[in-house]
Amino acid sequence: MKTFNVKNILGVLSAMTIILFAASCSSDDDSSGGAAPVIESVSLAENDSLVEQGYAGNMYIIRGNNFTGTRKIYFNETDTYFNSTFVTDDVILVTIDRNTPYADTVDEIRVVTNSGEAVYSFIVAPPAPEVTSFNPVNAAEGEEFTIYGSYFLDPVVMVGDVEAEIVSSTLTEIVAIMPAGSQYKRVSVTTISGDSEWGTAVGTAIYDDAFYAPWDIEAWNNHEYITNQAEAAQGTTFIKKEIAGWDNIQGNWAWDDQLSQYTGIHFYARSDEDGKLVLIFNGANWGDEDFAFETGTEWTEYTFTWEELGGMPEALQNISFQEFTGSTNNYYFDNIGFTVAEE
Repeated sequence: MKTFNVKNILGVLSAMTIILFAASCSSDDDSSGGAAPVIESVSLAENDSLVEQGYAGNMYIIRGNNFTGTRKIYFNETDTYFNSTFVTDDVILVTIDRNTPYADTVDEIRVVTNSGEAVYSFIVAPPAPEVTSFNPVNAAEGEEFTIYGSYFLDPVVMVGDVEAEIVSSTLTEIVAIMPAGSQYKRVSVTTISGDSEWGTAVGTAIYDDAFYAPWDIEAWNNHEYITNQAEAAQGTTFIKKEIAGWDNIQGNWAWDDQLSQYTGIHFYARSDEDGKLVLIFNGANWGDEDFAFETGTEWTEYTFTWEELGGMPEALQNISFQEFTGSTNNYYFDNIGFTVAEE
């Protein structure tokens, strides 16, 4: 069983270590002596390339001298968090805050130390877009679907390698038309600042904002549906149930034997307090620690491959969840569906 959204930052961390080590060595005998700071250049931390423009959400290297005693760093007059561990006398590593203004502003970096301040002309471009979900996941060719996220400035929407027609867009929502040949492809948004892709593929949903036939959760489970796009993992509506210790939430029984295009199943879950659930797949695995997973207050995606579930099943018949801490907790579920191979 795997979880989703774990970023690999080892490359950047390695670069930071090398840069800071070199800077500390070169400035061992250097002291600002009360002099005001001076900014000489700015580089993108990822590859240490000189830039005159930066993107909010990315890390940059500010080079100069007399940075010892840095108290404040401003991008476009926005007080920007920095870690003092990443500051030497001649190097600062800092990430531009995603909320930094990029229009009708001063276009500058300002570094304030105990001995003065330095100002450097620098343009902050809009952050890269961030896709946080779309629905309906099972939209058919020619149907409208809505993409949720942020920083959708003059966006281009792609489904796989086909561009989708945009009906309307704001900074946080795009309505587009699902193009032909979109089944099992992923939705992405590109702007001048970068791109973002959502991991759930088109046509793979069992539940997004509603269940797709023949799937459902019977009313006797005493669950409820919460509509709140800001709190949903996918779309606008998610499932909530207060589950007593060792109790469960049970899906209905059905039959789907058209599984060859899929690689397994996935779902999102969270809980009000730290919790633990067991996936009950096709009625098996009750109380089986091998199918247990821990939950927290943030949405996490959980995936189980067919191999992890004992091999390709004859059919998908049932998905249920058993509480496994022995204590009552509120559990939430969203974006239940199938996984497909990466393109």
